[in-house]
Amino acid sequence: MEDELQRIREKKLREMEERLHPPKQEFKVHPVDSRNFQSMLTTHRYLVIDFWAEWCGPCRRVGPVVEELAREFGDRVTFGKCNTDQNPGIASGFGITAIPTIILFSGGQIADVVVGAYPKETLKARIFRAFGLP
Repeated sequence: MEDELQRIREKKLREMEERLHPPKQEFKVHPVDSRNFQSMLTTHRYLVIDFWAEWCGPCRRVGPVVEELAREFGDRVTFGKCNTDQNPGIASGFGITAIPTIILFSGGQIADVVVGAYPKETLKARIFRAFGLP
């Protein structure tokens, strides 16, 4: 009987702790390639794709900024990264000739295009404006 009471107490304590301190949901930047590109466009209302390459210095500076923005926007905006060397068809389809290029899609349509490495606050403002977020 005492063991059963102890198990019930421990279970209730865990439930209370989870309600008080819910686990943080981690929002990540999804890899985008020719296999999932179309489904990403049709599935996500607001989508930000960072077109980059490993050899690109400015891209390496923008990458962590995009990851921070993914965490900040949470489930309101989906973020992806598309390596232009591995997915030249996607990049050429959008006429990308310089990287980093960040394309913001709203409802599957291009809402804004950002070419170059910009500070986080600039990118954040462009996202708010393009998607009409409060």
